[in-house]
Amino acid sequence: MRDGTARAYVRHVSSAERTQSVERTRPVERSGPGLPHPGGVPDEPLASEGEFRAAMSRLTAGVVLVSAHDPEEGVRGEDVGMTATAFMSVSLDPPLVLVSLREDSRMDELLARHPHWAASVLSESQRHVAGRFAMRGRISDRLLFDDVPYRRGEATGAPLISGALAVVECRTVQRVAAGDHTLVVGQVLTASTPSPSGRPLTYFRGRYHGLN
Repeated sequence: MRDGTARAYVRHVSSAERTQSVERTRPVERSGPGLPHPGGVPDEPLASEGEFRAAMSRLTAGVVLVSAHDPEEGVRGEDVGMTATAFMSVSLDPPLVLVSLREDSRMDELLARHPHWAASVLSESQRHVAGRFAMRGRISDRLLFDDVPYRRGEATGAPLISGALAVVECRTVQRVAAGDHTLVVGQVLTASTPSPSGRPLTYFRGRYHGLN
């Protein structure tokens, strides 16, 4: 009697466990506002450009000057620069960084055919440099570098801004199309901290700020 009862109990527990296992692996049906449609079609429209800009403007970012030398422009080539806030480290081994460039911008066009570039992390005293290279519709970058102190990178030939908190020289290893921007991943060839005790320039709600 005891053996039969035990066997019946084991069979009962095994059946229950199988039922629970099936329930755990069964896809969960999602419904309700804001949740994804089972077929992958969103239930609601995307955020508007204004809403998206307003939300992202609340994210404080550091400011860098991305620079490169275009050897094909003119007799002696031309230095090109742009202010960027979408810049980040990606990997330690190997050392990689990423910068987001507006599609078809001067820098995007240059880095599509020239793999070497640099990024200078700007200090709070270099707000004028950030503003200058953020201007749209400029005719030539050559004039923008005229009164900006810099040295030329040994690995890339790109301008490295004097007084920057840090500078890295890079070689592009990957380009990823992302909406109206291009994500450029660069392997870091050299890295240094010319002004390690300086304070960073930040960007918040559409304006440059010091770190208070």
